[in-house]
Amino acid sequence: MTVVEGSVRAAHGERFGVEGKFYSAPARVNLIGEHTDYTGGLVMPMAIEFRTVATISPGTDGKAVFYSANYGETKSFDIASLERAPQGHWSDYAAGVVWSLKQAGIVIPAFNMSLEGDVPLGAGLSSSASIEVAVAMAILSITGSSLSLKELAILCRRAENEYVGAKSGIMDQFIVAGGVQHRAMMLDCRSLDYELLPLPEEIRVVIANSMVRHSVSSATGGYGNRRDEVEAGQAVLCKEFGRELLRDASLAELEACRDKMSLESFARCKHIITENSRVLAAREALLAGDLENFGKLMIEAHASMRDDFAASCPEVDTLVEIATCLPGCIGARITGGGFGGCTVNVVKTELTDKFVEQIRQQYEKATGIKADCFISSPSDGALALAAKGGAA
Repeated sequence: MTVVEGSVRAAHGERFGVEGKFYSAPARVNLIGEHTDYTGGLVMPMAIEFRTVATISPGTDGKAVFYSANYGETKSFDIASLERAPQGHWSDYAAGVVWSLKQAGIVIPAFNMSLEGDVPLGAGLSSSASIEVAVAMAILSITGSSLSLKELAILCRRAENEYVGAKSGIMDQFIVAGGVQHRAMMLDCRSLDYELLPLPEEIRVVIANSMVRHSVSSATGGYGNRRDEVEAGQAVLCKEFGRELLRDASLAELEACRDKMSLESFARCKHIITENSRVLAAREALLAGDLENFGKLMIEAHASMRDDFAASCPEVDTLVEIATCLPGCIGARITGGGFGGCTVNVVKTELTDKFVEQIRQQYEKATGIKADCFISSPSDGALALAAKGGAA
């Protein structure tokens, strides 16, 4: 179930003495195109119904005050003196947006903000981008400023990259801000051009949570290591062939550089180069109504994330193996940064409920873990929600 905005606004009024305005931003799931965004590549995400709601009202004493209903905590920052000082705390994402807005030259008055969300943490559905975009939308509303989709996504990514210190790309913030109901988005992460693609009514998207949490908030660990390995390989391709980004490299060029980079960098770059090709092929499959090929591309993408990028885990692999053997499943793969989190499954509509029942049963039997499952359809992003009255 999604957050009920009205109750959030009422709770804010009780805490701060005025109901304020609310803005909401969804979560996202990526259908295909993993770890390609920070090398200028192609992705195909969609926004989903989980949300973060930010309710804002005027404050005092030059302070940015954030209350998290989920954590039951309040954090306060002096806006004028706020510098980059992440604390490894939930408030880093909110403070990072204030910092990023200041870096962009936007004057921010004192405010009080309540945050509440139902995006599962560490599930690969981009809870951080949901927070960042909701916070940015709310703060912009009291500054009299407005930003384009591209500007908003870049500003929120800067908060995550430069303030929080997470090495994420632009996809999460872009789709969370710019998603459109009933549509998936193919995004070119270099130009930020995008195309909205319909998903046929005969399918549903099922998100299955392995319940294994991951984190991308640290430059160390699996995600940070993979990013470093990719950048090392990309640097070799730049030196040898002038390829500034993996987006422009070919498998033949990568093969020619095999002996000039580590085995790990070679494998990581191979995943990204082939993944960009799979996104393009997935676009063609959707436009042609070829769901069988779309599903095959998803399964290939999972194998690449598991074997070349080495970013899956046994529990997620088990979910994918179970899913692909169930009636009605067209395709399944890991989604998000990896090392846990969720799988995304494309399933025939009439068999969706049975699919959810069976994957839960078989996953618990295999692992002893009860998986959360969520049947989703493409949702509006923060900008569309605000335009349709998602802010009041």
